[in-house]
Amino acid sequence: MREKIKYFPITAFAIVMGLSGLSIVFSKFYHMQWLPKILFDILLFFSFGLFLFFIFMYGLKAIRHFDEVKKDFNHRIRINFFSAISISFLLLSIAFYAYWPILSLLFWWIGLILHSYLMLHTIRFWIQHNFEIKFFNPAWFIPVVGNILIPVVGVDYLPTAVSFVFFAVGFFFWIILFTIFLNRVVFHDQLPDRFIPTLFILIAPPAIGFIAYIRITQSWDIFAVFMLFLAYFFVVLLLFLHKNFHNLRFYISWWAFTFPLDAITIASIVAYQITHQEIYKYLAFTFLPIAVATIGIVTWRTIQKMQHGEICVNED
Repeated sequence: MREKIKYFPITAFAIVMGLSGLSIVFSKFYHMQWLPKILFDILLFFSFGLFLFFIFMYGLKAIRHFDEVKKDFNHRIRINFFSAISISFLLLSIAFYAYWPILSLLFWWIGLILHSYLMLHTIRFWIQHNFEIKFFNPAWFIPVVGNILIPVVGVDYLPTAVSFVFFAVGFFFWIILFTIFLNRVVFHDQLPDRFIPTLFILIAPPAIGFIAYIRITQSWDIFAVFMLFLAYFFVVLLLFLHKNFHNLRFYISWWAFTFPLDAITIASIVAYQITHQEIYKYLAFTFLPIAVATIGIVTWRTIQKMQHGEICVNED
């Protein structure tokens, strides 16, 4: 057990991102009277409980094996996954927004402060270290996604200008990192197998950007449509890349499939709420079973890995 705690992965928080994102999807479907509330309740509190468990486990790792935590915090790839902790707070804040507003406000403030620090620390880390292009992968988008999430409920907690600051920073770095990403995948070696599932992260920034922009401006305009359709484009692009995902060995990074699918489902529901165009409703109902099936498959594979003792091992 002590060995398992020592190697408890920071990437585990991507699981909370996927599950809490799906709980928000169920919440939206419930409020549209498309699904019963019980599905939202069960998944919300399960996600919350799992998040508390992961916080406890990683906290225990920090107490007993601080050198390993420090090693993660200075790792060229794993450093990006620390932002998954703050993003989990922000997602739970969104999930509890209509359910328990006081807890939502508390989680939002924790997520805001923690993510601001982790984002600035990560950018400083990028600047102060020399990186070869092979180290770049879509996981670098995780700190960016966190910035764009802040306005989703933040517009109700602080002046709109604050939300717009985080939206602007997130959008700016998304464009920069996407440019680097294209350079990486087109002109250099293929991504290692364990990072191929992270390609799904490409869907998240424009999908969440669309939701955040709607929340900030309350406007269905050309920029909102631009981001929404760009998110749909990445979904189609990944369909064309489906052969890249065949016969992959399972890693915890497979959870990168999940949250972006949640995000594009929510974006479709928001688009339907604004426009009342049936196409967005059909898209939401198309993405929902895909998201649920994906999370089900990845959950099952994770449980199998746990049974074989292949979780919480030295990844180096």
